[in-house]
Amino acid sequence: MQKRKLAILGSTGSIGTQTLEVVRKHSDVFEIEVLTANSNIKLLVKQALEFRPNAVIIGEKKLYRELADILEPHSIKVFAGPEAISEVTEMESIDLVVVALVGFAGLKPTLTALRAGKPIAIANKETLVVAGEIVTNLAREKAVNIYPVDSEHSAIFQCLAGEFHNPVELIYLTASGGPFRGKDREYLATVTKEQALKHPNWSMGAKVTIDSASMMNKGLEVIEAKWLFGLRPEQIKVIIHPESIVHSLIQFEDGSLKAQMGLPDMRLPIQYALSYPLRLKSDFPRFSFADHAKLTFEEPDIKTFRNLALAYQALDKGGNMPCILNASNEAVVHAFLKDKIRFIEMPDIIEKMMATISYLKNPTYDDYVNTDKETRIRVNELIK
Repeated sequence: MQKRKLAILGSTGSIGTQTLEVVRKHSDVFEIEVLTANSNIKLLVKQALEFRPNAVIIGEKKLYRELADILEPHSIKVFAGPEAISEVTEMESIDLVVVALVGFAGLKPTLTALRAGKPIAIANKETLVVAGEIVTNLAREKAVNIYPVDSEHSAIFQCLAGEFHNPVELIYLTASGGPFRGKDREYLATVTKEQALKHPNWSMGAKVTIDSASMMNKGLEVIEAKWLFGLRPEQIKVIIHPESIVHSLIQFEDGSLKAQMGLPDMRLPIQYALSYPLRLKSDFPRFSFADHAKLTFEEPDIKTFRNLALAYQALDKGGNMPCILNASNEAVVHAFLKDKIRFIEMPDIIEKMMATISYLKNPTYDDYVNTDKETRIRVNELIK
C-alpha cells in the first residue's frame, strides 16, 4: 500500500503510544507527520527524536520554549496551545488524523480535520457522544471516512465488511464488566481509586479505566455506535463478556450472528483503522481455543451500575443531553481520582446535572461548548 502520513493527536497517551508501536513495526507503510501532547514533554521529545515528524505541538503553552530549544537542532517545527493542535490537522501533507485525545478536547480538532477533508481514525468516543450529528454530517458532506479505533466499534466495523447492503437488526457491544463485576452497591460504597484502576483485561488510561469500572465507558460507546453506524437506540444492546474475547457482534434480519474475536489487544483495532481496507501482518499474540475453553455472557446490572442506564436516557433525549452526560462524567471522574468524592457518588451527580442543566433540542457547536463549560462549573460547585 502507498505510504500514509499520520498526525497523532495525543501521542503520549495509551492509544497514542500503542499507535506508535504499530507504526514502528510498519515503518515501510506509515510515516509520522505530526505528534501532539498536552504536557508530557519528556515522552513527546523522545517520540519526536525517534519518528522525526514535520511538526510537534504541546498543549501547555508554558512548555513551548523548553520544547522548542530541545528540537530546534533537529529541524522539527514546534507549536503550542489547543488552537495549534486543531490547526495542524489542516496540513496538506497529512493523509490520516488519529484522534487519541481524551474527552471533550477531541471535538474541535476532529471538526477541523474533517473540514479540511482529512479521514479520521477516532479513539475519542466523547467527540461522537457530544456532537455525533455535527461530526457525521460533516464527514458525509466532505466525503471522508471515520474509522473507529475502540475495540468494540472496530469489531462492528469489521463485521459489516461485505455486509453493507444487508440491514442490521441489532448490534451487541460486549463489556468485560470491569474490576467490580458482580459487586453490589454496598461494596461499591467503599472502593478506592486504586481498586477501580485495576482493569482485569485491558491496559488503558486512567479516565477510560474508571469509566470502564463504572460502566460509563459502555454507555458512551452505545451513543457512539448510534452515530457511527446509523442505528436507533433500541438496536444497540450491551452484554457482559468477562473474557473479552468476543469484541462485539451483529445480528442480521435473518437472525444470524456475526462476531469479531481475538485476544484483548488495542494494537489490532488501531492497526486495522490505519491500514483499512488492508490487513497488515502482525506479530501480536494469537488466540488459542485451548486457553479459552469457555466463554461466558450475562446481562448488565444497570441498577447497580446506573451510568449505563443514564447513557441510554441521554441518547433517547438527544439534543445537548449527551453533552451534559459527558461533561458531568469527566468532572466526576476527575474528582474521584483526586479523592474528592466516592465512586458510588458519580452517577448521582451525573443524574442531577441531567435534570438541572438547560436542555437544548437542536444545539449548535457553540451550544455544546457552553453546555460543557456550564456543566463542569456546576459539578465543581456541587462537589465543593
